[in-house]
Amino acid sequence: MQKITKRSGFEPTSLTRWKASNPGKTYLDLDPGERQDIRAACLAEQFYLCAYCCQPISEQNSMNEHVEARRIAPHRSLDFTNIVASCTTAKQCDDSHGSQPLPLTPFMVECETELEFKLSGRVEGHSARAQEAIRVLNLGDTETNNRALIERRKQFVHSILFSNGINPNDGLDDDELIGMVIEDISTPKTGKLEAYAPVAVNILNNWLR
Repeated sequence: MQKITKRSGFEPTSLTRWKASNPGKTYLDLDPGERQDIRAACLAEQFYLCAYCCQPISEQNSMNEHVEARRIAPHRSLDFTNIVASCTTAKQCDDSHGSQPLPLTPFMVECETELEFKLSGRVEGHSARAQEAIRVLNLGDTETNNRALIERRKQFVHSILFSNGINPNDGLDDDELIGMVIEDISTPKTGKLEAYAPVAVNILNNWLR
């Protein structure tokens, strides 16, 4: 999961105009154009990574996801600050979320500390709400639950670390170098982050702790 900041003024102009012209309407009433504009805006502010699993996404393999589900909060169905871009992977992220409550969200800074990612590709929750979020989104706490995501996350994170001169098997005790690597992989290149970059940052920050 990556921390997402909904910046003031990022709501697509087309959505703002549509809401003003269609009072009382809901997300289901939107035209395809407005939905696409929402997705494009979310992709840009997420640096083209899924809000939950952090795999690379594009307009072709992502969808608009309501963090507070529409069935739970119908009054927020057109609230841009409640919408993120999610991958369309079966049985995880949006598909797994459905209409379940999500106690720990990408809008909370605690998602960066209450979730701990491992070099093995697994993720652990350090609070009850983190553990519930892992379950709701099927983010891979055990291989039984989501072996494919765990393995994919492991491969990409190892690749990121190796490309930055860090052997995951040896670790690193140079805090200054770790900080430099964190800054580098946290910096978008042409508006995009590397696949699973927030996961690698999480692992490196835990080394610093």
